[in-house]
Amino acid sequence: MKVVKNPKELMKILRKEKRSIGFVPTMGALHEGHLSLIRQSCKENEITVVSIFVNPTQFLPGEDFSRYPRKYEADKKICELAGVDYLFMPSVEDIYQKDEVLVKAPKIKGYILEGYNRPGHFDGVLQIVNKLLNIVKPTRAYFGKKDAQQLYLIEKMVENFYMDVEIVPCDIVRESDGLAMSSRNVYLSEEERKRALLLSKSLKRAGKLIMQGEKDVEKIREEMFKVLEKVEIEYIEVVNKNLDKIKSVEKGNSIILVAAKVGNTRFIDNLWI
Repeated sequence: MKVVKNPKELMKILRKEKRSIGFVPTMGALHEGHLSLIRQSCKENEITVVSIFVNPTQFLPGEDFSRYPRKYEADKKICELAGVDYLFMPSVEDIYQKDEVLVKAPKIKGYILEGYNRPGHFDGVLQIVNKLLNIVKPTRAYFGKKDAQQLYLIEKMVENFYMDVEIVPCDIVRESDGLAMSSRNVYLSEEERKRALLLSKSLKRAGKLIMQGEKDVEKIREEMFKVLEKVEIEYIEVVNKNLDKIKSVEKGNSIILVAAKVGNTRFIDNLWI
């Protein structure tokens, strides 16, 4: 595995490649969820590139940019053992310049759900993903379904900008107790972890109701609110795959989304129906 820090150096290396390139962009503190993306990339491509970059532009003032987990040496070892060919680890100075041309999130779909209380968050997400895709020029890029709105917006950016890359959505990976894997799980105390499990439990309750024939969104949300009484709920929404609110669940075209704070840590989870 070759570690590359300079964007232009990586571009020079990869432009010489004639083989298919899979790309997994991450912010590091790698866990089994990231590994599932890396394994899929290794399986479907001849070369796999992983990036580790904690992107400052997607954090709002007061969020956890400074304390976001950074485990660079461990991450290097994980990538090497997983069969990654190139690990891209740029600095902020390598990636961002003063007075940049900006990529902006759409005015509606970028400011609902995750974007409602975090205005500008998706501007930063799309800015960095656009840069990384242009640096790597992958055949395929892999993103987790846990960040459902992010995935949707990246797919729209690729479509709107006519970018030559296949975006591959990957299923959520969970801990043995059902908690969706996240680099932020390390923040949790034992008691907080028990409360964080309520997110996945609320989604299980919703899934069970749907399996029993319930399609009314308000009834499903009511039951989820009951499960989540002990956490600080930010939103529970049921949308179609275009992120439009719906009144009735449509199998194959619905996503149930939940966001909540447990202690000082904010979590999201979802269920694709």
